[in-house]
Amino acid sequence: MIINYDSKNDLLYIRIDKRKNTIINKRMSDNVVLELGKDDMIIGIEIMDASKHVNLEEILPVTYKVPKAS
Repeated sequence: MIINYDSKNDLLYIRIDKRKNTIINKRMSDNVVLELGKDDMIIGIEIMDASKHVNLEEILPVTYKVPKAS
């Protein structure tokens, strides 16, 4: 997963699947666009005016843990 935030344009982009896909954009609201791939799988989410709709402090910077291999 890739999360990018463009502060100049207040645009949050979440890419769920990094593989190459043919993408169709589907506007869900004035501020949210889904990128759909094969079989309508969600590939990415674009949120415009993100700071008005998402608490960016809770998701940025992104942190994660990878479990140790057994």
